Amino acid sequence: MWTRQHKKRNTGALIVPAIAAVFLSYFGFHAFNGEYGIYSKYRLEERVASLESSLEAVKKQRIRLERRVQLLHDGTLEKDMLDEHARRALNLALPDEVVIMRPLPVD
Repeated sequence: MWTRQHKKRNTGALIVPAIAAVFLSYFGFHAFNGEYGIYSKYRLEERVASLESSLEAVKKQRIRLERRVQLLHDGTLEKDMLDEHARRALNLALPDEVVIMRPLPVD
């Protein structure tokens, strides 16, 4: 009777740790670099800080514009403000006047 002898292979013992290492590296990479990872948290915090600073600038501009609009309301109508807006809208001036038009401030 012939018997076959097989060598015991060690590759079977390495399959499970190799698969586990692949899964751990995949999930570890995405834990740091993924959409909800650690680095995206820092990027989100930087974006929040920049948007908050731009929000402050917009709030200051809104307050400035609200003050200018307040000058045009019925009870507190100022002639200088009305004259300035009329000249700017119609692009008119008297012949003996010198008009220096300055652009509206952005900030």
